Amino acid sequence: MTGPQGEGKKVAMQSLVGMDAAFLSLETPTTPMHVGVALVLDPPEGTRSLFSPSTRYAQIRRVIQQRLHLVPPFRQRALRVPFGLHHPVWADDPEFELDDHLSRASLPSPGGRAELDAFVAGVMSRQLDPDRPLWEMHVVEGLEGDRTALVAKVHHAILDGVSGASVLAAFMDLNPRSRVVALPPEWSPEPLPSHAQMLRHAASSLVKQPGDTWSTLQAGVEAVADLGMHNRELSGRGEQPPPGFFSAPRTSFNGAVSNRRRFASLSVPLDDVKLVGREFEATVNDVILALVSGGLRRLLEERGEEHEQSMVAMVPVSTRAEGQGEELGNQVSGMLVSLASDLDDPVHRLDAIAESSRLAKEQEKLHGGRFLGDLAQITLPALTTRLARAVAGTRLFDKMRPPFNVTVSSVRVPDVSLFCAGSRVVDMYPVGPMAPGIGINVTAFSYLGRVHFGLLACRKLLPELDEVAVHIDDALGELVVRALDARGATA
Repeated sequence: MTGPQGEGKKVAMQSLVGMDAAFLSLETPTTPMHVGVALVLDPPEGTRSLFSPSTRYAQIRRVIQQRLHLVPPFRQRALRVPFGLHHPVWADDPEFELDDHLSRASLPSPGGRAELDAFVAGVMSRQLDPDRPLWEMHVVEGLEGDRTALVAKVHHAILDGVSGASVLAAFMDLNPRSRVVALPPEWSPEPLPSHAQMLRHAASSLVKQPGDTWSTLQAGVEAVADLGMHNRELSGRGEQPPPGFFSAPRTSFNGAVSNRRRFASLSVPLDDVKLVGREFEATVNDVILALVSGGLRRLLEERGEEHEQSMVAMVPVSTRAEGQGEELGNQVSGMLVSLASDLDDPVHRLDAIAESSRLAKEQEKLHGGRFLGDLAQITLPALTTRLARAVAGTRLFDKMRPPFNVTVSSVRVPDVSLFCAGSRVVDMYPVGPMAPGIGINVTAFSYLGRVHFGLLACRKLLPELDEVAVHIDDALGELVVRALDARGATA
Protein backbone atom coordinates (compact mmCIF):
# COMPACT_ATOMS: atom_id res chain seq x y z
CA MET A 1 0.00 0.00 0.00
CA THR A 2 1.46 3.34 -0.92
CA GLY A 3 1.41 6.49 1.09
CA PRO A 4 1.45 10.14 0.01
CA GLN A 5 2.85 9.46 -3.47
CA GLY A 6 -0.61 8.28 -4.59
CA GLU A 7 -2.44 11.34 -3.24
CA GLY A 8 -3.85 13.80 -5.72
CA LYS A 9 -3.64 11.38 -8.66
CA LYS A 10 -6.54 9.55 -10.21
CA VAL A 11 -5.76 5.88 -9.63
CA ALA A 12 -7.58 3.15 -11.56
CA MET A 13 -9.59 1.03 -9.13
CA GLN A 14 -12.35 -1.49 -9.67
CA SER A 15 -14.33 -2.95 -6.79
CA LEU A 16 -14.72 -6.68 -6.49
CA VAL A 17 -18.40 -7.56 -6.67
CA GLY A 18 -20.70 -10.28 -5.39
CA MET A 19 -19.17 -13.71 -5.01
CA ASP A 20 -15.73 -12.44 -6.12
CA ALA A 21 -15.59 -10.31 -2.97
CA ALA A 22 -17.15 -13.05 -0.83
CA PHE A 23 -14.47 -15.61 -1.75
CA LEU A 24 -11.81 -13.15 -0.63
CA SER A 25 -13.59 -12.26 2.62
CA LEU A 26 -14.41 -15.87 3.54
CA GLU A 27 -10.79 -17.02 3.31
CA THR A 28 -9.11 -18.28 6.49
CA PRO A 29 -5.74 -19.97 7.07
CA THR A 30 -7.47 -23.37 7.07
CA THR A 31 -9.79 -22.68 4.11
CA PRO A 32 -7.86 -20.70 1.48
CA MET A 33 -10.17 -19.88 -1.40
CA HIS A 34 -8.02 -20.84 -4.37
CA VAL A 35 -8.60 -23.32 -7.17
CA GLY A 36 -6.11 -25.07 -9.39
CA VAL A 37 -5.31 -27.45 -12.19
CA ALA A 38 -2.47 -29.86 -12.93
CA LEU A 39 -1.72 -30.23 -16.63
CA VAL A 40 0.48 -33.12 -17.77
CA LEU A 41 2.40 -32.13 -20.91
CA ASP A 42 3.89 -34.43 -23.52
CA PRO A 43 6.33 -32.87 -26.03
CA PRO A 44 5.48 -33.36 -29.71
CA GLU A 45 6.33 -36.82 -31.01
CA GLY A 46 9.69 -37.09 -32.72
CA THR A 47 11.24 -34.10 -30.96
CA ARG A 48 11.63 -35.37 -27.40
CA SER A 49 15.43 -35.34 -27.53
CA LEU A 50 15.40 -31.67 -28.53
CA PHE A 51 13.33 -30.60 -25.53
CA SER A 52 15.64 -30.41 -22.53
CA PRO A 53 14.01 -29.42 -19.23
CA SER A 54 15.59 -25.97 -19.47
CA THR A 55 14.25 -25.51 -23.01
CA ARG A 56 10.74 -26.56 -21.99
CA TYR A 57 10.76 -24.21 -19.01
CA ALA A 58 11.97 -21.30 -21.15
CA GLN A 59 9.27 -21.95 -23.75
CA ILE A 60 6.47 -22.15 -21.17
CA ARG A 61 7.75 -19.01 -19.45
CA ARG A 62 7.81 -17.14 -22.77
CA VAL A 63 4.21 -18.07 -23.59
CA ILE A 64 2.99 -17.01 -20.14
CA GLN A 65 4.91 -13.74 -20.30
CA GLN A 66 3.57 -12.88 -23.76
CA ARG A 67 -0.06 -13.56 -22.80
CA LEU A 68 -0.33 -12.19 -19.25
CA HIS A 69 -2.15 -9.10 -20.51
CA LEU A 70 -5.01 -11.33 -21.71
CA VAL A 71 -5.89 -11.95 -18.04
CA PRO A 72 -5.77 -8.48 -16.38
CA PRO A 73 -6.13 -9.70 -12.75
CA PHE A 74 -2.86 -11.61 -13.16
CA ARG A 75 -1.07 -8.25 -12.89
CA GLN A 76 -3.40 -6.71 -10.31
CA ARG A 77 -3.58 -6.82 -6.54
CA ALA A 78 -6.75 -7.17 -4.50
CA LEU A 79 -6.47 -4.33 -1.97
CA ARG A 80 -8.66 -4.43 1.11
CA VAL A 81 -10.50 -1.24 1.97
CA PRO A 82 -9.51 -0.01 5.47
CA PHE A 83 -11.65 -1.40 8.30
CA GLY A 84 -13.48 -3.68 5.85
CA LEU A 85 -16.02 -0.95 5.13
CA HIS A 86 -16.51 -2.03 1.53
CA HIS A 87 -15.39 -4.68 -0.91
CA PRO A 88 -11.71 -4.87 -1.90
CA VAL A 89 -10.57 -3.21 -5.12
CA TRP A 90 -8.47 -4.40 -8.04
CA ALA A 91 -5.49 -2.15 -8.78
CA ASP A 92 -2.53 -2.63 -11.12
CA ASP A 93 0.55 -3.79 -9.24
CA PRO A 94 3.55 -1.53 -10.04
CA GLU A 95 5.88 -4.12 -8.47
CA PHE A 96 4.67 -7.06 -10.57
CA GLU A 97 7.39 -9.53 -11.56
CA LEU A 98 6.59 -12.75 -13.40
CA ASP A 99 9.24 -14.70 -11.50
CA ASP A 100 7.38 -14.01 -8.23
CA HIS A 101 4.59 -16.19 -9.61
CA LEU A 102 6.29 -18.74 -11.86
CA SER A 103 8.68 -21.32 -10.44
CA ARG A 104 10.47 -24.49 -11.50
CA ALA A 105 10.39 -27.76 -9.55
CA SER A 106 11.27 -31.44 -10.01
CA LEU A 107 9.52 -34.55 -8.75
CA PRO A 108 11.37 -37.26 -6.85
CA SER A 109 11.83 -40.62 -8.58
CA PRO A 110 9.94 -42.37 -10.10
CA GLY A 111 7.92 -39.27 -11.00
CA GLY A 112 4.58 -41.06 -11.20
CA ARG A 113 1.05 -40.02 -10.34
CA ALA A 114 1.63 -40.45 -6.60
CA GLU A 115 4.58 -38.04 -6.64
CA LEU A 116 2.67 -35.48 -8.71
CA ASP A 117 -0.37 -35.77 -6.42
CA ALA A 118 1.85 -35.11 -3.40
CA PHE A 119 3.32 -32.03 -5.10
CA VAL A 120 -0.16 -30.69 -5.89
CA ALA A 121 -1.23 -31.26 -2.27
CA GLY A 122 1.72 -29.19 -1.04
CA VAL A 123 0.92 -26.35 -3.45
CA MET A 124 -2.75 -26.30 -2.48
CA SER A 125 -1.94 -26.32 1.26
CA ARG A 126 -0.30 -22.89 1.08
CA GLN A 127 -2.17 -19.60 0.91
CA LEU A 128 -1.45 -17.17 -1.87
CA ASP A 129 0.50 -14.05 -0.90
CA PRO A 130 -2.14 -11.30 -0.37
CA ASP A 131 0.45 -8.61 -1.19
CA ARG A 132 0.83 -9.86 -4.76
CA PRO A 133 -1.50 -10.76 -7.63
CA LEU A 134 -3.39 -13.85 -6.54
CA TRP A 135 -1.98 -16.64 -8.68
CA GLU A 136 1.06 -18.84 -9.14
CA MET A 137 2.27 -21.51 -11.57
CA HIS A 138 4.85 -24.28 -11.18
CA VAL A 139 6.63 -25.98 -14.09
CA VAL A 140 7.27 -29.48 -12.72
CA GLU A 141 9.95 -31.69 -14.26
CA GLY A 142 10.98 -35.28 -13.62
CA LEU A 143 7.69 -36.95 -14.58
CA GLU A 144 7.94 -40.47 -15.92
CA GLY A 145 7.85 -40.76 -19.70
CA ASP A 146 9.90 -37.57 -20.08
CA ARG A 147 6.82 -35.50 -19.40
CA THR A 148 6.38 -32.13 -17.71
CA ALA A 149 3.53 -30.80 -15.59
CA LEU A 150 2.19 -27.28 -15.24
CA VAL A 151 0.48 -26.78 -11.88
CA ALA A 152 -1.53 -23.55 -11.65
CA LYS A 153 -3.20 -22.04 -8.59
CA VAL A 154 -5.56 -19.04 -8.88
CA HIS A 155 -7.72 -17.35 -6.28
CA HIS A 156 -11.44 -18.01 -6.58
CA ALA A 157 -12.01 -14.23 -6.48
CA ILE A 158 -10.69 -14.12 -10.07
CA LEU A 159 -12.65 -16.93 -11.67
CA ASP A 160 -15.20 -19.72 -11.42
CA GLY A 161 -15.25 -23.01 -13.28
CA VAL A 162 -16.58 -21.61 -16.57
CA SER A 163 -14.39 -18.49 -16.67
CA GLY A 164 -11.48 -20.65 -15.52
CA ALA A 165 -11.70 -22.47 -18.83
CA SER A 166 -11.29 -19.16 -20.68
CA VAL A 167 -8.27 -18.26 -18.51
CA LEU A 168 -6.75 -21.64 -19.33
CA ALA A 169 -7.43 -21.04 -23.03
CA ALA A 170 -5.42 -17.80 -22.91
CA PHE A 171 -2.23 -19.83 -22.40
CA MET A 172 -3.19 -22.78 -24.64
CA ASP A 173 -3.13 -23.42 -28.39
CA LEU A 174 -5.01 -25.80 -30.67
CA ASN A 175 -1.84 -27.11 -32.35
CA PRO A 176 1.85 -27.41 -31.49
CA ARG A 177 2.67 -24.07 -33.09
CA SER A 178 2.05 -21.24 -30.61
CA ARG A 179 -0.27 -18.60 -32.02
CA VAL A 180 0.95 -15.04 -32.40
CA VAL A 181 -0.53 -12.70 -29.78
CA ALA A 182 -0.43 -8.94 -30.28
CA LEU A 183 1.93 -7.34 -27.80
CA PRO A 184 0.27 -5.08 -25.22
CA PRO A 185 1.29 -1.48 -24.50
CA GLU A 186 4.29 -1.08 -22.24
CA TRP A 187 3.45 -1.97 -18.64
CA SER A 188 3.61 1.30 -16.67
CA PRO A 189 0.96 1.22 -13.93
CA GLU A 190 0.19 4.08 -11.55
CA PRO A 191 1.21 3.82 -7.88
CA LEU A 192 -1.16 1.83 -5.66
CA PRO A 193 -4.02 3.87 -4.19
CA SER A 194 -3.68 5.25 -0.69
CA HIS A 195 -6.00 4.49 2.23
CA ALA A 196 -7.75 7.82 1.71
CA GLN A 197 -8.35 7.15 -1.98
CA MET A 198 -9.83 3.73 -1.26
CA LEU A 199 -12.09 5.16 1.45
CA ARG A 200 -13.36 7.84 -0.95
CA HIS A 201 -13.95 5.16 -3.59
CA ALA A 202 -15.84 3.05 -1.04
CA ALA A 203 -17.94 6.04 0.07
CA SER A 204 -19.06 6.74 -3.49
CA SER A 205 -20.03 3.09 -3.93
CA LEU A 206 -21.92 2.96 -0.64
CA VAL A 207 -24.24 5.82 -1.57
CA LYS A 208 -26.67 3.48 -3.32
CA GLN A 209 -26.20 0.59 -0.84
CA PRO A 210 -29.42 1.15 1.18
CA GLY A 211 -31.57 0.72 -1.94
CA ASP A 212 -29.65 -2.35 -3.04
CA THR A 213 -29.90 -3.86 0.45
CA TRP A 214 -33.67 -3.41 0.60
CA SER A 215 -34.26 -4.87 -2.87
CA THR A 216 -31.97 -7.84 -2.14
CA LEU A 217 -33.67 -8.65 1.16
CA GLN A 218 -37.06 -8.32 -0.48
CA ALA A 219 -35.96 -10.69 -3.25
CA GLY A 220 -34.68 -13.09 -0.58
CA VAL A 221 -38.01 -13.17 1.22
CA GLU A 222 -39.80 -13.80 -2.07
CA ALA A 223 -37.34 -16.57 -2.97
CA VAL A 224 -37.88 -18.32 0.37
CA ALA A 225 -41.66 -18.10 -0.09
CA ASP A 226 -41.41 -19.47 -3.64
CA LEU A 227 -39.21 -22.36 -2.50
CA GLY A 228 -41.60 -23.21 0.31
CA MET A 229 -44.56 -23.28 -2.09
CA HIS A 230 -42.59 -25.35 -4.61
CA ASN A 231 -41.60 -27.91 -1.98
CA ARG A 232 -45.20 -28.22 -0.81
CA GLU A 233 -46.25 -28.86 -4.40
CA LEU A 234 -43.61 -31.58 -4.69
CA SER A 235 -44.77 -33.21 -1.47
CA GLY A 236 -48.35 -33.05 -2.74
CA ARG A 237 -47.27 -34.98 -5.85
CA GLY A 238 -45.52 -37.57 -3.69
CA GLU A 239 -42.03 -36.35 -4.64
CA GLN A 240 -39.20 -35.77 -2.18
CA PRO A 241 -38.01 -32.14 -2.19
CA PRO A 242 -34.26 -31.55 -2.51
CA PRO A 243 -32.35 -31.56 0.79
CA GLY A 244 -31.87 -28.33 2.71
CA PHE A 245 -28.79 -26.88 4.34
CA PHE A 246 -27.71 -28.66 7.55
CA SER A 247 -29.92 -31.67 6.76
CA ALA A 248 -26.85 -33.75 5.94
CA PRO A 249 -25.67 -36.43 8.40
CA ARG A 250 -22.49 -36.04 10.40
CA THR A 251 -19.67 -38.19 9.07
CA SER A 252 -16.07 -38.71 10.12
CA PHE A 253 -14.82 -36.67 7.15
CA ASN A 254 -16.94 -33.66 8.12
CA GLY A 255 -15.52 -31.40 10.81
CA ALA A 256 -13.13 -28.53 11.37
CA VAL A 257 -10.57 -28.73 8.56
CA SER A 258 -6.82 -28.30 8.98
CA ASN A 259 -4.51 -26.31 6.70
CA ARG A 260 -2.84 -29.46 5.34
CA ARG A 261 -4.17 -31.19 2.23
CA ARG A 262 -4.10 -34.46 0.39
CA PHE A 263 -4.73 -34.68 -3.35
CA ALA A 264 -5.62 -37.71 -5.46
CA SER A 265 -6.10 -37.82 -9.23
CA LEU A 266 -8.15 -40.29 -11.23
CA SER A 267 -8.98 -40.69 -14.91
CA VAL A 268 -11.80 -42.86 -16.27
CA PRO A 269 -13.15 -43.41 -19.82
CA LEU A 270 -15.88 -40.92 -20.74
CA ASP A 271 -17.49 -43.61 -22.93
CA ASP A 272 -18.06 -45.75 -19.82
CA VAL A 273 -19.72 -42.83 -18.04
CA LYS A 274 -21.92 -42.13 -21.08
CA LEU A 275 -22.83 -45.83 -21.41
CA VAL A 276 -24.12 -45.85 -17.85
CA GLY A 277 -26.02 -42.61 -18.45
CA ARG A 278 -27.68 -43.91 -21.62
CA GLU A 279 -28.75 -47.22 -20.15
CA PHE A 280 -30.21 -45.71 -16.98
CA GLU A 281 -31.45 -42.38 -18.42
CA ALA A 282 -29.10 -40.20 -16.42
CA THR A 283 -26.83 -37.29 -17.32
CA VAL A 284 -23.04 -37.40 -17.17
CA ASN A 285 -23.22 -35.18 -14.07
CA ASP A 286 -25.66 -37.60 -12.44
CA VAL A 287 -23.27 -40.49 -13.07
CA ILE A 288 -20.36 -38.50 -11.62
CA LEU A 289 -22.41 -37.86 -8.48
CA ALA A 290 -23.24 -41.56 -8.28
CA LEU A 291 -19.54 -42.46 -8.52
CA VAL A 292 -18.70 -40.06 -5.69
CA SER A 293 -21.58 -41.46 -3.65
CA GLY A 294 -20.36 -45.01 -4.18
CA GLY A 295 -16.78 -44.06 -3.30
CA LEU A 296 -17.69 -42.25 -0.08
CA ARG A 297 -20.17 -44.95 0.88
CA ARG A 298 -17.38 -47.55 0.66
CA LEU A 299 -15.13 -45.29 2.76
CA LEU A 300 -17.75 -45.08 5.52
CA GLU A 301 -18.22 -48.85 5.41
CA GLU A 302 -14.48 -49.33 5.95
CA ARG A 303 -14.65 -46.93 8.88
CA GLY A 304 -17.56 -48.81 10.39
CA GLU A 305 -20.11 -46.03 9.94
CA GLU A 306 -23.77 -46.76 9.24
CA HIS A 307 -25.74 -45.47 6.23
CA GLU A 308 -28.88 -44.50 8.13
CA GLN A 309 -29.29 -41.22 6.24
CA SER A 310 -28.24 -40.15 2.76
CA MET A 311 -25.23 -37.90 2.32
CA VAL A 312 -25.76 -34.56 0.57
CA ALA A 313 -23.61 -32.96 -2.13
CA MET A 314 -23.35 -29.28 -2.93
CA VAL A 315 -23.17 -28.90 -6.70
CA PRO A 316 -22.03 -25.50 -8.08
CA VAL A 317 -24.26 -24.17 -10.86
CA SER A 318 -23.24 -21.53 -13.40
CA THR A 319 -25.63 -18.57 -13.63
CA ARG A 320 -23.99 -17.13 -16.74
CA ALA A 321 -26.18 -16.09 -19.61
CA GLU A 322 -25.30 -17.47 -23.02
CA GLY A 323 -22.25 -15.74 -24.45
CA GLN A 324 -20.78 -14.73 -21.07
CA GLY A 325 -18.34 -17.62 -20.78
CA GLU A 326 -15.25 -15.49 -21.34
CA GLU A 327 -16.04 -12.90 -18.66
CA LEU A 328 -13.85 -13.30 -15.60
CA GLY A 329 -15.21 -13.40 -12.06
CA ASN A 330 -17.85 -15.58 -10.48
CA GLN A 331 -21.37 -16.05 -11.73
CA VAL A 332 -22.20 -19.15 -9.77
CA SER A 333 -24.78 -20.48 -7.38
CA GLY A 334 -25.24 -23.95 -5.93
CA MET A 335 -27.81 -26.67 -5.45
CA LEU A 336 -28.03 -29.44 -2.88
CA VAL A 337 -28.49 -32.98 -4.20
CA SER A 338 -29.12 -36.19 -2.29
CA LEU A 339 -26.40 -38.79 -2.90
CA ALA A 340 -28.82 -41.59 -1.99
CA SER A 341 -25.96 -43.23 -0.08
CA ASP A 342 -28.45 -45.07 2.13
CA LEU A 343 -29.45 -47.26 -0.85
CA ASP A 344 -27.49 -50.48 -1.33
CA ASP A 345 -28.15 -51.06 -5.03
CA PRO A 346 -25.93 -48.84 -7.26
CA VAL A 347 -28.56 -48.52 -10.01
CA HIS A 348 -31.29 -47.54 -7.55
CA ARG A 349 -28.80 -45.07 -6.08
CA LEU A 350 -28.17 -43.54 -9.52
CA ASP A 351 -31.92 -43.30 -10.22
CA ALA A 352 -32.49 -41.49 -6.91
CA ILE A 353 -29.59 -39.10 -7.54
CA ALA A 354 -30.88 -38.28 -11.03
CA GLU A 355 -34.33 -37.52 -9.60
CA SER A 356 -32.92 -35.37 -6.78
CA SER A 357 -30.74 -33.50 -9.27
CA ARG A 358 -33.71 -32.86 -11.56
CA LEU A 359 -35.78 -31.44 -8.72
CA ALA A 360 -32.86 -29.36 -7.43
CA LYS A 361 -32.46 -27.81 -10.90
CA GLU A 362 -36.18 -26.94 -10.91
CA GLN A 363 -35.73 -25.31 -7.52
CA GLU A 364 -32.65 -23.40 -8.67
CA LYS A 365 -34.56 -21.90 -11.61
CA LEU A 366 -37.08 -20.30 -9.26
CA HIS A 367 -34.61 -17.60 -8.20
CA GLY A 368 -32.16 -17.85 -11.10
CA GLY A 369 -29.23 -18.39 -8.75
CA ARG A 370 -28.78 -14.65 -8.26
CA PHE A 371 -29.64 -14.33 -4.57
CA LEU A 372 -26.30 -15.54 -3.18
CA GLY A 373 -24.35 -13.09 -5.32
CA ASP A 374 -26.67 -10.22 -4.43
CA LEU A 375 -26.42 -11.07 -0.74
CA ALA A 376 -22.62 -11.17 -0.96
CA GLN A 377 -22.69 -7.75 -2.62
CA ILE A 378 -24.50 -6.03 0.27
CA THR A 379 -22.61 -7.76 3.11
CA LEU A 380 -19.72 -5.81 4.66
CA PRO A 381 -16.38 -7.64 4.30
CA ALA A 382 -15.58 -6.87 7.94
CA LEU A 383 -18.62 -8.90 9.02
CA THR A 384 -17.98 -11.77 6.60
CA THR A 385 -14.32 -12.08 7.57
CA ARG A 386 -15.07 -11.99 11.30
CA LEU A 387 -17.74 -14.67 10.91
CA ALA A 388 -15.44 -16.95 8.87
CA ARG A 389 -12.64 -16.64 11.40
CA ALA A 390 -15.01 -17.27 14.31
CA VAL A 391 -16.24 -20.50 12.68
CA ALA A 392 -12.65 -21.66 12.14
CA GLY A 393 -11.40 -20.55 15.55
CA THR A 394 -14.17 -22.23 17.54
CA ARG A 395 -13.99 -25.44 15.43
CA LEU A 396 -17.75 -25.12 15.12
CA PHE A 397 -18.17 -28.03 12.71
CA ASP A 398 -16.65 -30.44 15.22
CA LYS A 399 -19.80 -29.83 17.26
CA MET A 400 -22.65 -29.58 14.76
CA ARG A 401 -23.96 -30.99 11.50
CA PRO A 402 -22.27 -29.81 8.31
CA PRO A 403 -24.31 -27.76 5.80
CA PHE A 404 -23.62 -30.64 3.35
CA ASN A 405 -21.11 -33.50 3.15
CA VAL A 406 -19.11 -32.96 -0.03
CA THR A 407 -18.71 -30.48 -2.88
CA VAL A 408 -18.92 -32.08 -6.33
CA SER A 409 -18.26 -29.92 -9.37
CA SER A 410 -18.10 -30.86 -13.05
CA VAL A 411 -16.73 -28.59 -15.78
CA ARG A 412 -16.86 -29.30 -19.50
CA VAL A 413 -13.64 -28.54 -21.37
CA PRO A 414 -13.62 -28.23 -25.21
CA ASP A 415 -13.15 -31.73 -26.59
CA VAL A 416 -10.10 -30.89 -28.70
CA SER A 417 -6.40 -31.40 -28.07
CA LEU A 418 -4.77 -28.47 -26.28
CA PHE A 419 -1.10 -27.52 -26.45
CA CYS A 420 1.05 -25.40 -24.18
CA ALA A 421 4.30 -24.04 -25.63
CA GLY A 422 4.34 -26.83 -28.21
CA SER A 423 3.63 -29.60 -25.71
CA ARG A 424 0.37 -31.54 -25.90
CA VAL A 425 -1.81 -31.58 -22.80
CA VAL A 426 -2.46 -35.28 -22.16
CA ASP A 427 -4.06 -35.08 -18.71
CA MET A 428 -5.91 -32.29 -16.94
CA TYR A 429 -6.67 -32.70 -13.22
CA PRO A 430 -8.76 -29.93 -11.60
CA VAL A 431 -8.55 -28.86 -7.96
CA GLY A 432 -11.52 -27.23 -6.20
CA PRO A 433 -11.58 -25.23 -2.96
CA MET A 434 -12.24 -26.55 0.53
CA ALA A 435 -15.24 -25.29 2.54
CA PRO A 436 -15.52 -25.03 6.34
CA GLY A 437 -16.70 -28.32 7.80
CA ILE A 438 -16.39 -30.14 4.47
CA GLY A 439 -13.37 -32.46 4.41
CA ILE A 440 -13.39 -33.22 0.69
CA ASN A 441 -13.93 -31.54 -2.67
CA VAL A 442 -14.32 -33.53 -5.88
CA THR A 443 -13.98 -31.72 -9.21
CA ALA A 444 -14.15 -33.34 -12.64
CA PHE A 445 -13.06 -32.22 -16.12
CA SER A 446 -14.09 -34.06 -19.29
CA TYR A 447 -11.18 -33.90 -21.76
CA LEU A 448 -10.25 -36.00 -24.79
CA GLY A 449 -12.50 -38.94 -24.04
CA ARG A 450 -11.60 -39.15 -20.34
CA VAL A 451 -13.16 -37.81 -17.16
CA HIS A 452 -10.33 -36.45 -15.03
CA PHE A 453 -11.13 -36.30 -11.32
CA GLY A 454 -9.26 -34.16 -8.82
CA LEU A 455 -9.93 -35.01 -5.17
CA LEU A 456 -8.75 -32.52 -2.55
CA ALA A 457 -9.18 -33.36 1.14
CA CYS A 458 -8.15 -32.35 4.62
CA ARG A 459 -5.22 -34.57 5.60
CA LYS A 460 -6.53 -34.92 9.16
CA LEU A 461 -10.07 -35.91 8.18
CA LEU A 462 -9.26 -38.03 5.11
CA PRO A 463 -5.72 -39.42 5.26
CA GLU A 464 -6.75 -42.38 3.04
CA LEU A 465 -7.85 -40.19 0.09
CA ASP A 466 -6.06 -42.46 -2.42
CA GLU A 467 -8.43 -45.26 -1.40
CA VAL A 468 -11.45 -43.05 -2.10
CA ALA A 469 -10.17 -42.55 -5.66
CA VAL A 470 -9.96 -46.34 -6.04
CA HIS A 471 -13.49 -46.72 -4.67
CA ILE A 472 -14.80 -44.18 -7.23
CA ASP A 473 -13.19 -46.20 -10.00
CA ASP A 474 -14.74 -49.37 -8.59
CA ALA A 475 -18.16 -47.68 -8.42
CA LEU A 476 -17.93 -46.97 -12.15
CA GLY A 477 -16.99 -50.60 -12.79
CA GLU A 478 -20.11 -51.79 -10.93
CA LEU A 479 -22.37 -49.52 -12.94
CA VAL A 480 -20.76 -50.45 -16.27
CA VAL A 481 -21.36 -54.16 -15.53
CA ARG A 482 -25.01 -53.43 -14.70
CA ALA A 483 -25.37 -51.30 -17.84
CA LEU A 484 -23.95 -54.07 -20.05
CA ASP A 485 -26.28 -56.59 -18.39
CA ALA A 486 -29.24 -54.27 -19.02
CA ARG A 487 -28.22 -53.82 -22.64
CA GLY A 488 -27.90 -57.59 -23.09
CA ALA A 489 -31.31 -58.18 -21.53
CA THR A 490 -33.00 -55.80 -23.98
CA ALA A 491 -31.04 -56.89 -27.08
